[in-house]
Amino acid sequence: MEKEVLNKHIGKGIFWALLASCMWGISGTVLEVISQGESIPASWFLSARTLGAGLVLIVISFIKYRMQIFDVFKSVKTVLWLLAYAIFGLMANLLTFYISVQEGNASASTILQYLSPLFIVLGSLVFQRVRPMRSDVIAFVIAMAGVFLAITHGNIHELAISNKALIWGILSGITAAFYVVLPKPVTKNHPPMIVLGWALIIGSILFNIHQPVWVDTPALTPQLMLSMATVILVGTILPFWALLHSLKFAPSAVVSILDAVQPVVTFVLSLLFLGHPFNVVELIGAVLVIIAIIIIQRSRTNLEKN
Repeated sequence: MEKEVLNKHIGKGIFWALLASCMWGISGTVLEVISQGESIPASWFLSARTLGAGLVLIVISFIKYRMQIFDVFKSVKTVLWLLAYAIFGLMANLLTFYISVQEGNASASTILQYLSPLFIVLGSLVFQRVRPMRSDVIAFVIAMAGVFLAITHGNIHELAISNKALIWGILSGITAAFYVVLPKPVTKNHPPMIVLGWALIIGSILFNIHQPVWVDTPALTPQLMLSMATVILVGTILPFWALLHSLKFAPSAVVSILDAVQPVVTFVLSLLFLGHPFNVVELIGAVLVIIAIIIIQRSRTNLEKN
């Protein structure tokens, strides 16, 4: 009976994380349109994205929770965790992923960001002295082989993406790991919607200090406005909240595996709508990365159950 309850509990987390990954897959494709087709600078885009999404979430949170939205500021420790999550998790991930897409393409950037579970394992080794399991080592080797194929398309003498795209993509994977781990101390005692809302507000303040949305505003064409609305709603508010909500039911290692849907959705949409040529080697590389993270997920899930 207890095992069934645990499985049902983890199942809820899997559902919300899966939904988040699907929406991020759609958003990644739209990001490529904005960053390359519309040539929107990262600084302005991130200021607008975090400001719009943050204001919407705080208003919704106030309607639902009233004055409880300010409870996160009653503890200095909680505030510090919130700041760490906002800066090193949310802001850093949004920035690194956008630049990676801008310098390369959504498909390759998503694959690199998808390495976040491996960085979580490495982080546990470095900071908590938790030795990786044998399955973690196997997964690491498979993932590296997959990434190699995905970014070279099988040609060892030439990268399919620029060096900048590769570096920023790896950084997006590291910051994605921070995004999963850092908010957990805050979401234990506060609703995920409030945590995300304030993190976005903090991010928008810092981004707008660097680049105010009212300065050097690009031409607001119907396509740009629709794309921005999609990224704010489908790529920011809903998936970030869904992922945070999933962490209430499932461990971070289990949640991270469901990012497998994200590169698949982005890959398919890139073929259908962005005219990317189909490359079998890149597909094999993506599959290898997905298999690697599934290995980590299964081993961690079994560990949780035992």
